[in-house]
Amino acid sequence: MAQPFAKHTIVNGNQVYYELYTNPSSSHTLVLIHGFLSSSFSYRRMIPFLIHEFNILSVDLPPFGKSGKEIHYKYSYENLAQTVLQLTKEEQIHEFTVVGHSMGGQISLHIMRQAPERVHKGILLCSSSYMKRAKKRLIYSSFIPYFHLYVKLWLARSGVRSNLQNVVYNQTLIDDEMMFGYLQPFLEDDIFRALTRMIRDREGDLEEKALKEIRTPCLLIWGDHDRVVPLRTGKKLHQDLPNSKLVVLKEAGHLVLEEKPKEVADHMKEFIYGQKS
Repeated sequence: MAQPFAKHTIVNGNQVYYELYTNPSSSHTLVLIHGFLSSSFSYRRMIPFLIHEFNILSVDLPPFGKSGKEIHYKYSYENLAQTVLQLTKEEQIHEFTVVGHSMGGQISLHIMRQAPERVHKGILLCSSSYMKRAKKRLIYSSFIPYFHLYVKLWLARSGVRSNLQNVVYNQTLIDDEMMFGYLQPFLEDDIFRALTRMIRDREGDLEEKALKEIRTPCLLIWGDHDRVVPLRTGKKLHQDLPNSKLVVLKEAGHLVLEEKPKEVADHMKEFIYGQKS
């Protein structure tokens, strides 16, 4: 696989890490946005099936992956979407298709709302939808000194392997590379301070009224065994997005980009270009 141009840059008051794969023969760019507690690492199995047709910008959203953990940054979906839009402007990417997995799907929807003229199409992979804001008791608790250590303890108790077992249907995919790739960003305490700030800043997911106003063509891809964002949520999102198509993958869980990378890529190409591989 071609090696990406990898870079850190300050965007919207926080350091953002991203990887750029250029394809001189393509004029179309995909912007890849990962899910909660993840990073651009989660797209590593899918990118090889895309680099021959597209330019690719894969972003580590703050505070995840190799991006900054600045505690004064506002970790709302609206602001994260604005950060991605500013980054694409800096890279002179004027129009693109946005691809978002899980939480990244919700941020993709915010991008479509903020800059519909710049988003060619949207592709939502098991997108977070209809989640409410954190309860007031949890938000108030986040101001307790050293609360970030409680966040760290909660994640440690759940464990990387247990979390991965919850998001994949085919358990044999879980190997040392996958486990370390998802664990590595959580080896330093800074991310837990930033996640504490995110508890306060994260607004609820977009409501039905807002979703119905999004006119960007959207492809929804769901695993039939998704236990994190169940298929019924995908079906409701399909109803609320007026210009959407829903594809259900058999024997797949929440992490469809890892479990079915070629199948997902093929559906994406057909949706964007009307071609099948």
